[in-house]
Amino acid sequence: MRSSLVSIVAIASSLIAFQYACAADTAAVTAEIHRSFTNVEHDDLVDASTEERDLVGAIYAKRQYRPLWNSDDQITKQARALVAILDGANTYGLRPQDYGSAILQAEVSNVLGPSARPQQWAQFDVALSIAAHRFLNHLHYGRVSPERAGFKLGTPHHDLDIEAQLEPLATADVAAFVAKAEPQFHHYALLKQALAKYRRLAADPTLTRLPAFTERSIKPGQPYGGAEKLRALLLATGDLPSTTNVLSAGSTLDPALSTALGNFQRRHGLTIDGALGKQTYAALTTPLSVRVRQIELTLERWRWLPGFESSPIIVNIPQFKLFAFANADDREENFVQMDVIVGRSFPHTRTPVFTGDMKYVVFRPYWDVPYDIMKREMLAEIRKQPGYLESKHLEIVRGQTDAAAPVAPTPENIDELAAGRLRLRQRPGPDNALGAIKFILPNSYNVYLHSTPEHRLFSESRRTFSHGCIRVSDPVPLAQYVLRNQKDAWPRSRIEAAMDGAPATRVNLDKPIRVMILYGTAVAADSGNVYFLDDVYGHDRKLEQLLGS
Repeated sequence: MRSSLVSIVAIASSLIAFQYACAADTAAVTAEIHRSFTNVEHDDLVDASTEERDLVGAIYAKRQYRPLWNSDDQITKQARALVAILDGANTYGLRPQDYGSAILQAEVSNVLGPSARPQQWAQFDVALSIAAHRFLNHLHYGRVSPERAGFKLGTPHHDLDIEAQLEPLATADVAAFVAKAEPQFHHYALLKQALAKYRRLAADPTLTRLPAFTERSIKPGQPYGGAEKLRALLLATGDLPSTTNVLSAGSTLDPALSTALGNFQRRHGLTIDGALGKQTYAALTTPLSVRVRQIELTLERWRWLPGFESSPIIVNIPQFKLFAFANADDREENFVQMDVIVGRSFPHTRTPVFTGDMKYVVFRPYWDVPYDIMKREMLAEIRKQPGYLESKHLEIVRGQTDAAAPVAPTPENIDELAAGRLRLRQRPGPDNALGAIKFILPNSYNVYLHSTPEHRLFSESRRTFSHGCIRVSDPVPLAQYVLRNQKDAWPRSRIEAAMDGAPATRVNLDKPIRVMILYGTAVAADSGNVYFLDDVYGHDRKLEQLLGS
């Protein structure tokens, strides 16, 4: 009885001593945190820039340097959850090592150990705060700015006051808090889901190892020794439905396999013929880790986008597609979509990545030939062939308006044209380069959307043919969309009549429409399909370099 009483008293005394020590340790941790921001010789778990340390230090200063991530000398559940999220940063298309994930994970065990010192607690607390600050910045704004990539996206990104948010994060539902920092786009979420799928597929590098290409295209119905491997790959990617009876399939490019190959070709911007040709083989054998990287790079770009506060028109350059939103919700059932032609891949003809506001349309427009195109591609012919201008329905004019009168193509006037004091334009008509309508969004690039007489080019899978402007395949539906909210009604019949009517008829929009010319080489659709597109302008390579630096 006496020994039990002694034991209870001893335990009680130990608890009192432990509580006293804990209180003392909390004060000691606070002192260590304060020291870490005032002592130049600090020892961070996460390499921090001066700006990061200053911003995080200001947050601690407001709370008298009390720790954020421990309570009653125990690591908080929020800290555990945050460390787990940082460890899984690759699920967001980010890199765990950028946030010291492995070190933080190891430090969690050390801090919880019986020998943990106040300095360790302080070091962990500050490191986790810096990592959280960096992670939220990267998740919300991206790791690099669009300007560094040469993109002019205009409207600033929705602001996220991370400095004000970091302290609430320490007591919040961390997963929900982080989700709010992500771009609130449906197609961003779809692409993030696709990243998880393709990361799983990339874990098996043998999937894309088909037999060597024989330089002979395998047509549907022909024997193919790699049919079993191809079947396994297309099953994994979802191009061959899992309901297909593959047990009875042989070593030929049978109808089911050929159809699946067509699905794959559609998703990769290839000619859809169901045959195994050189380009299709190259796409099939591209390591799935490369597809993972395409998704990660596109997620980075989607973080640069402003919110869809109104119904925008989006052009994705590598996809050669235009999407006009019925409302601000980016669901595919709300899209008017069509094929487009974009600028050639030469530096001076690429379609730029930017945002602008469409303000008016012009029916039966003149084509004002840009000076550099005139000088580089036409001037020599104008000088050499007296009938060249008339054969192309071109005319030299003085003045900048559509009302400018033509001048005679005399040698003197041609010299004035060459000097840039006169300009060249093409009259409206069936061969006019702009077709029957153009959609104007004033911008420094002089890029706009327009129809075209060269409809045959839309049958090509890679549609880089313009000098930078965007040619649309279905101008009438686009005009219906653009003019749908005009006070003066514009039914299809009126649009078609205007496209055959008086030259250069301008219609100002009652309300401008936001247009986003974007660049993403991986796109996830509501159907579950993921589209992988060629890096036609090399922007992926440039972004890779920027992220590496």
